[in-house]
Formats: sequence, C-alpha cells, structure tokens
Amino acid sequence: MQPGELIASDLGARSAQPTDLAAAWAILAEVMDPEVPVVSVVDLGIVRDLDWQAGHLHVVVTPTYSGCPATEVIEGDIRAALEHAGFNAPNLERRLTPAWTTDWITDSGRERLRAYGIAPPEGSSSKRSLLGESPVILCPQCGSAHTEVLSEFGSTACKALYRCVDCREPFDYFKCI
Repeated sequence: MQPGELIASDLGARSAQPTDLAAAWAILAEVMDPEVPVVSVVDLGIVRDLDWQAGHLHVVVTPTYSGCPATEVIEGDIRAALEHAGFNAPNLERRLTPAWTTDWITDSGRERLRAYGIAPPEGSSSKRSLLGESPVILCPQCGSAHTEVLSEFGSTACKALYRCVDCREPFDYFKCI
C-alpha cells in the first residue's frame, strides 16, 4: 500500500446528506422478514439504530434470538437493499444486548401479522406466565377469544400453534419473548 491510498473499507465513503437517514429507514421499511414476509425488519424492531460513521451508513441489527436461522439472510437482504439504493458498503453491526423482545414490534407490524393470519404477541415480555397468568390469544381469522394451544412450537421457534374453538381454524401465535 502506498501513502495516500484508500483501504478497501474506505472505498465509496462520503459525507452524510441531510436526507440519508430518513431514506435508509424508508428503504429498510420495505425489507421483509423471510419467515414472515408481511412484516419488515423495521416493523419487527430488529433494526435498532442507523447513523453515519466514517463515511458509511452504520446499521445496528438485533436478531429475534441469537440462534435465529434467518439472521444472515436478513442481514444480506438489508445490505443488498441499501447498496441498491446507493449506500456504498453499509456497515452492519449485530448487537445481541439488549436482547430483542416482541415489545419492539410496531403497531403496524402487529396489525400486518393479524391480517396475514398470525396472532400477534399479546401483552408484553414481562414473563407474567411464570406467575400462572395466561394471555388471551384472539383468533386472527374471526377475532374470537375462545382459542386453545395445540403446540408450544409452531412453524418457527418464535411461534406456537393454536386453534380457534369457534371457527375451528388453526393459526400461529407469535410468542411474547
């Protein structure tokens, strides 16, 4: 390397523009979760922060849990969307602390889950179930509160399988974490 040459990570570095962060948030609001393709990474709350560092967009991502099999796919989708929009070499930081919680899902994300047929998390991640309190899970098909758990494990580790007693339809419930 000769004096004055840029190292590879500096290629494409530039000063932040006043609209960059808002544009990046808007782009990320269109990046869908691969396991639940109706909610974005922003609606899920896994994109924790955006800022500008050393001439590049810096994105903080907290996966839904440390062993989530979709984490690398999500990070790749985030990177690809940002690069396609002109954010050269965005820096993604995977941050595990604080741990992601379903409390971070936006109201819009919860409504999109319901419309897709997945019951959104009820209540908060307060661990009230340890005290014997069970949340009321509404059927996303008919809205009935008469539901029953079929299995604590649904189509993914973060969901449980329920059935509505009234309309008899099975559905996933996005667990409070």
